Amino acid sequence: CSGARLLGSLAWNLRQRGGGWGLAAMCIGVGQGIAVVLEGSSQ
Repeated sequence: CSGARLLGSLAWNLRQRGGGWGLAAMCIGVGQGIAVVLEGSSQ
């Protein structure tokens, strides 16, 4: 659930700021992780 919260907040902030780039990094556990890069549009 925390991954959805991070990505939702990132997308919302990109929209509020009129676009740009955003990065979310999450720990999965046992030495694993994932990162997501989003590009927001100004539309």
